[in-house]
Amino acid sequence: MIPTLFSVSYAGLWGQAQLGLPDFIRKAGELGYTAVELAGKSPHLSILDTRDADLDALRETAESAGVEIATIAAYTDFTAGASAAEVPFNEIQVAYVRELARMGARLGARIVRVFTGYTTNTESSAADWDKCVKAVRACAGAVEEYGLVLGVQNHHDVAVSCDAMLEFLTDVDCANCRAMFDPWAPALHGEDLRDCARRMAPHMVQTTLADYVPLKRFAYMPGLINYKELPAMTRAVPLGDGFIDLPGFFQGLREGGFDGYVAYEMCSPLRAGGSLDNLDATARKSLEVMKRLISPAD
Repeated sequence: MIPTLFSVSYAGLWGQAQLGLPDFIRKAGELGYTAVELAGKSPHLSILDTRDADLDALRETAESAGVEIATIAAYTDFTAGASAAEVPFNEIQVAYVRELARMGARLGARIVRVFTGYTTNTESSAADWDKCVKAVRACAGAVEEYGLVLGVQNHHDVAVSCDAMLEFLTDVDCANCRAMFDPWAPALHGEDLRDCARRMAPHMVQTTLADYVPLKRFAYMPGLINYKELPAMTRAVPLGDGFIDLPGFFQGLREGGFDGYVAYEMCSPLRAGGSLDNLDATARKSLEVMKRLISPAD
């Protein structure tokens, strides 16, 4: 398994410190990561702002830093646009994924990541599923033109569970479409992470890790002089400091034969804040935990 750092961690999107891609790639190498995943949107790898000369310079930077550019992360939602049926939202998104694949090939990347889609309404569940299957199948064909693999991450609502993701990949039925199954969502849903990982491992090309602590929430009810419990919020913490059963997840990955990329991301407000020093310390500590998870002591 290959430790990987996701550039969204240093994109400044949640108030944290921001680095441009060249500085991020050098930072990843300095921290000890051997591969990176690049966010396919501004302020990082934007299809509008990035020229071929920029791609060539980024590849040279990665080679100098001893870091592999493994994955380009697309941001997709294939159930979007229900209120404007005349707009070809999914055609636009597939074209976006194709351009990221072209850029990724020039960078030497191997994977383009996509999401499925968010739930629209209960009555449209089957239609939402079908939209996502057709769009992901089109994306698989688009990235195949450039010799890349399409990775589907279980982030959005469609096919977010273990059973659903396996069913979804079967429906897509493309040899170059693989899972990027992560433990975060199934942990929140109460799934058995070891079992999920073992079953998903043969279908996976990458996983992405983060860890969280749950913070209970309550709302005061003056008439009852009491509180009612609300869904908990979560706060990101270094790997190993949260509630996610990462040892069980990695045991399942090993049992299932997974040997792909393991990416770490800081993609939400982080305990102790978003200063560069805290990002670096968290990424460094998480890499140490990741290495122990990949190769546990006997």
